[in-house]
Amino acid sequence: MSVQYTSEEHLPVVIIGAGLAGLTVALHLAQNRDVIVLAKRSLEEAATNWAQGGIVGVLGPDDSIDSHVRDTQEAGAGLVDEHTARFIAERSAAAVAWLVERGVPFSPDPDGPLGLHLTREGGHAVRRIAHAADATGRAIHEALLEEVARHPRIEVRHPWMAVDLITTRHARGDGAPRCYGVYALDIESGRIETLQASAVVLASGGAGKVYRYTTNPDTSTGDGIAMAWRAGCRIGNMEFIQFHPTCLYHPEDRSFLITEALRGEGGHLKLPDGTRFMQAHDARGELAPRDVVARAIDFEMKRHGVDYVLLDATHLGEPFLKEHFPTVHARCLALGIDIARQPIPVVPAAHYTCGGVVTDLAGRTDLPGLYAVGETTYTGLHGANRLASNSLLECVVLGRTCGESILAQPAVDRPVLPGWDESQVENADEQVVIAHNWDELRLLMWNYVGIVRTTRRLERALHRIRLLRTEIDEYYANFRVNRDLLELRNLVDCAELIVRSALMRRESRGLHYSRDYPQALPVSFPTILVRDARASRSPADRSLPRERNSVGLCR
Repeated sequence: MSVQYTSEEHLPVVIIGAGLAGLTVALHLAQNRDVIVLAKRSLEEAATNWAQGGIVGVLGPDDSIDSHVRDTQEAGAGLVDEHTARFIAERSAAAVAWLVERGVPFSPDPDGPLGLHLTREGGHAVRRIAHAADATGRAIHEALLEEVARHPRIEVRHPWMAVDLITTRHARGDGAPRCYGVYALDIESGRIETLQASAVVLASGGAGKVYRYTTNPDTSTGDGIAMAWRAGCRIGNMEFIQFHPTCLYHPEDRSFLITEALRGEGGHLKLPDGTRFMQAHDARGELAPRDVVARAIDFEMKRHGVDYVLLDATHLGEPFLKEHFPTVHARCLALGIDIARQPIPVVPAAHYTCGGVVTDLAGRTDLPGLYAVGETTYTGLHGANRLASNSLLECVVLGRTCGESILAQPAVDRPVLPGWDESQVENADEQVVIAHNWDELRLLMWNYVGIVRTTRRLERALHRIRLLRTEIDEYYANFRVNRDLLELRNLVDCAELIVRSALMRRESRGLHYSRDYPQALPVSFPTILVRDARASRSPADRSLPRERNSVGLCR
């Protein structure tokens, strides 16, 4: 069935993802446009909701835009775009104020700027992190979800998942490439709907679930990155996967993040025998940037043959820990760890995707009509490593500029869009195939494309990824889709982008460390993967000519 609208003003903006980035865009658009927000799981399952630390605000009298830019550049190891960093830093105070207006209950301090308590995290020269105890993301997310739920022009659909973007090629058009909408799966009914849109916004987060151990929620399967790549957009800096240094090591919870603010407030990293080790790796000790700390922990674990290290905050005292870190205190206590009296066993885990879909500072991608915001994107802010708490800031600042850009876009002629074709597929025979490939991919990435890499490991990973892709494409082409299959398809795309980018970077920089190229080059550039605009994703695409893709590099 084809879908056609007679007037663009009646078309909604479709936002894929219900985290901070997507909700910010939605709230900025809804005064003038209808908005549909797609969330593939419960609304609480977003990376925003899991963020503990806080959001950067250049607010204090001892702080400055220049200082924040310097810290961002230093953490980014020479690959931060200064214009982007300055653009976002200059708007940080307004971003925090906007969240305060939305009712976000930040931790107060009557003597602090805007009446807020500011904390400090690794890589920051001063206290500039506005936070809500140690559950900032949850506080922000709940406040925005409440406002979205009240807004008559915002429709939130869950559990719904984007299958693929609808572009000029899908519509059999001969004009310039453009995004016209999205195929969306109603997960409960299995029905796929053709959603025509005045604009589509990718705000689906990162790709942390491509790794076996991650602090990310189950939603982080790289959906936006993979869909944009298949649609012909450039992808940048995918080799830079941030591993959070301190994920709880416990058999009952392998995804619980121990906030970096705990180290910022004075927590010590120790070996199981109680020996501190960070000073041997960096003069900043526990306040070194995340990539330095994660590599140091990885080195010490391998050197001593231990499964974890300890984060000791007992000297901070129980009253302080309960007041400032109630979430960490309560969760650990429920698992039998009293952090006021016992050190916390921790390991590094995949945490943040620093690369993604290449966009400008208004969220525009290479494909007109398609926008992207948040962890899905590469804007130049994070460079080779993300400075703590810059991520929530980026979501708000660029979510607002993205909304403004969409409202300013001119109307265009729109073709009739084809419906989703299921005429040649059947119900899946064995779901175990998906589960097996999912597990194999994540273990492969953990073992071969982790914190420390070698060319041989990367080449082996790429070879196996190609074999997995063939199996996944065949399955996708012959059976009806479901969420697990779509996520697996997106993850294998992201895995290949990560490995290709890592192979192209012949140096060690920031989050990418290679034993074969341990030194940093004197001058370095972002890694940008460019796709042949004539090529399609694979023979599995049901509405496109059956061609293969090609990949290039712009340095």
